[in-house]
Amino acid sequence: MAVRFSNHEVKLVLEDKTRLKKFLADLFKRENQGLSGLQYVFCTDEYLLQVNQEFLDHDTYTDIITFELSPDPEITEGEIYVSVERVEENATNFNVSFNHELHRVIFHGALHLCGFGDKTEEEEELMRKKEDEYLALYFA
Repeated sequence: MAVRFSNHEVKLVLEDKTRLKKFLADLFKRENQGLSGLQYVFCTDEYLLQVNQEFLDHDTYTDIITFELSPDPEITEGEIYVSVERVEENATNFNVSFNHELHRVIFHGALHLCGFGDKTEEEEELMRKKEDEYLALYFA
């Protein structure tokens, strides 16, 4: 199992990558979801808009896009694209640190791959609860 982080046209230095990788692997275990590989790509708004248009036919800016690549629903092989600019803006709007918001989005993507949605009000409420749970565990 490998969790990888890369940057596309942005400079982002993640603190304690080794700890974060282990935590993400543990998140998948806690949610009873297998994990064979996970790639996070930190990028610009424009790049993520291009991905959104090309692959999802959405013409909107977003903070995160998650792709499940595995044909086996029991084992995740995923790619998660994160707009660093959206994370910065969200952190300001929600009055939290960039680091806190970045980790919320990182966990949000992982939770999507574990089967959690955010399309309905009930799904969104559960997603926020799970994000808060993992943020509390990570920053404890």
